[in-house]
Amino acid sequence: MKFELYTKDNAPEDSKPLLEDSLKAFGFVPNLHGVMAEVPGMLSTYKDLHNAFQATSFNAEELTVVWQTINVEHECHYCVPAHTGIAHMMKVDSAIIDALVNKIELPTKKLQVLHETTLALVRNRGHLSELELVAFLEAGYEKRNLLEIVLGLTQKVMSNYVNHLAETPVDEPFLPYV
Repeated sequence: MKFELYTKDNAPEDSKPLLEDSLKAFGFVPNLHGVMAEVPGMLSTYKDLHNAFQATSFNAEELTVVWQTINVEHECHYCVPAHTGIAHMMKVDSAIIDALVNKIELPTKKLQVLHETTLALVRNRGHLSELELVAFLEAGYEKRNLLEIVLGLTQKVMSNYVNHLAETPVDEPFLPYV
């Protein structure tokens, strides 16, 4: 099944302003947004989730750890290169970016615990063992950070699953990271 890659010109009426905003923010309409535009409420919700996750207490490195942990675990052909490019734009250390994509130990214990906790939440459908919870808190995180991970997970489930269904083509700016 082929999904339409909508533009601001041919999108459903309620999606046109959303795609216009994407164009202003990125300089192009990301193909993911073009696919999601078929359902204006989905695109709007996805953008709201993205903004809400970026407004959490996580810094750029931590946002990247959560996003990429989920993207890699879900084997998202689109989001892994897209968030690799985004992480570079956010000035995240290349060692962190490479570790996430290559599934190797992260450079700090705190980021490694964030990665392991995120992975456990994904794999165990929101359940953590007592040991996982203690390790997370001992690394310096708070219980509110668990809810922030769930917020990021919600965003990534939307994008990863849409990209699997639509086989969304990777945008040109992110092709070097495929």
